[in-house]
Amino acid sequence: MNCRVFVFLMVFFLALSACDGQEHPPKLDHATMVHAHQLVAGGIEIPWGMEFISPEELLVTEKSGELYYIKKGVKKKVSGLPKVYVNGQGGLLDIALDPAFERNSHLYLTLSTGNSNHGGNTALYRAVLHEYQLRELTLLYRAEPDTKKGQHWGSRIVFDRKGYLYFSIGDRGERDVNPQDVERDGGKIYRLYPDGSIPEDNPFQRTDGTSSAVYSYGHRNPQGLSLHPETGKIWSHEHGPRGGDEINIVEAGKNYGWPTITYGINYIGTPITDKTRQPGMEQPLYYWLPSIAPSGMAFSSSEVYQGWKGNLFVGSLKFQYLERLVIRENKVVKREKILENIGRVRDVKEGPDGYLYVAAEGKGILKLLPNQ
Repeated sequence: MNCRVFVFLMVFFLALSACDGQEHPPKLDHATMVHAHQLVAGGIEIPWGMEFISPEELLVTEKSGELYYIKKGVKKKVSGLPKVYVNGQGGLLDIALDPAFERNSHLYLTLSTGNSNHGGNTALYRAVLHEYQLRELTLLYRAEPDTKKGQHWGSRIVFDRKGYLYFSIGDRGERDVNPQDVERDGGKIYRLYPDGSIPEDNPFQRTDGTSSAVYSYGHRNPQGLSLHPETGKIWSHEHGPRGGDEINIVEAGKNYGWPTITYGINYIGTPITDKTRQPGMEQPLYYWLPSIAPSGMAFSSSEVYQGWKGNLFVGSLKFQYLERLVIRENKVVKREKILENIGRVRDVKEGPDGYLYVAAEGKGILKLLPNQ
């Protein structure tokens, strides 16, 4: 490393410690109580997303392109999926149900689609589950253009209390062209009606004057979306590069800065930008330094775990644990490792029974049991 780069990095990391709301970021503690876990479903190599149909029925996506229906530990494959283009970080991704879900109503999937000749991009589908088969499969949105790059597909799905559907797509490895251009797909969070139509009050207009599906922009690779149980706002987290994984509250029309501002650097140690803030660009509610590679996020809204109601839970791919974050007045005041060394945590979800469920690579779906 030459002297100029070294000096830049020293100044850069000193600037990080002076970030508003991050003057004294809490250190990561080991859990003060040991929590056991129970295997709900095994034999799933990379469980990417999960959703409950009922307290006893669970749907789980596997990155390689399988969808599983699980009941009382018995796992069955669901047929009728669209063709999945598995490339790098892409594959079968998230799954969500309409909040008013009943039998024969819709479920939603995000996945990478395309082919090896032309590459691919992220798509959102809707379908009806009939026994162990998807029917009425409908493509609601597909990002363009295709690229052969294998990174930053996103993608998570969440509904708000008004019934709008939100989903994320990463910058697809095109950081210098996609995230800051609201007319290009990639590096965005989108908002649709459940039927795939675009709300007229979405914040951006296309060049032809019609409403765009884009809701917020300047994102890198959001792999966490969750509805706050009290405020009803949509929270997200996204992967930074080397440093700078972020938590944000998603708001209409806001620019979250990537890559113009960031608290991260390139993986090889060189700077991406000398800016951590700029007028018109949002500061993260929190950022991780070093990166934990966050995936999946959920709030605990039940009384199952003593003292955890309202806490945020995030999976770490890099360090293979579940992280608990205590947040007060939109500031992280405490961090704690839960379920250490359990494999790369891909998703976390609160079940209808109030328990937290964790998708761990190489293991499957785990149920977190409260300390006794």
